[in-house]
Amino acid sequence: MAAATKTAKKIAKRLWKFLWNDNSVWSWIFNAILAFVLIKFVVYPGLGLVLQTNHPVVAVISDSMEHRSEFGTWWKTMEQFYTKHNISETQFASFRMSGGFSKGDIVILKGKKPEKIDVGDVIVFDGNRPEPIIHRVVSKWGSKDKYYFATKGDRNAGQRDEEKEISQDRIVGTAWLRVPYVGYVKIIFTRFVNSIRGR
Repeated sequence: MAAATKTAKKIAKRLWKFLWNDNSVWSWIFNAILAFVLIKFVVYPGLGLVLQTNHPVVAVISDSMEHRSEFGTWWKTMEQFYTKHNISETQFASFRMSGGFSKGDIVILKGKKPEKIDVGDVIVFDGNRPEPIIHRVVSKWGSKDKYYFATKGDRNAGQRDEEKEISQDRIVGTAWLRVPYVGYVKIIFTRFVNSIRGR
């Protein structure tokens, strides 16, 4: 028993040295794999549990929420659409992430009960595409049994068909925090994998 404990300690010591002190290629590869496993199976699910959503972190892969000009100038180009949806400039300016966000940003999501989602919130939802869509709520209707939402990308001139009537079961989460440009890592990696697959 003592010999087995001694052997286990030796192995643990060598492994520790290999992971943290060794500068070999194999050590780097093993560390990368370990980091991936920890993030995928420990950190990500842990975040999901805390934030009450199965997808706590998303990378923005389109520019549909980007404001390419100062807010007042942007509003003049979009005012007609929002006025039709009873949203004023002052009201829009008070929305969370009213300045939009850019392709390549990371957005951290929180789960929110449908009745708590308001006009102006940015939601991520299943839009019957390979990747979920992240757009702003412009209208909401229904009752406590079933809510529906309509969204629009801040930069888009109008709405896509799939975002005109979004049932609550299609919603993944609401945007809570934005981390600029970190998502490019995922975008580049996804493009690389897709190019290998020949897509």
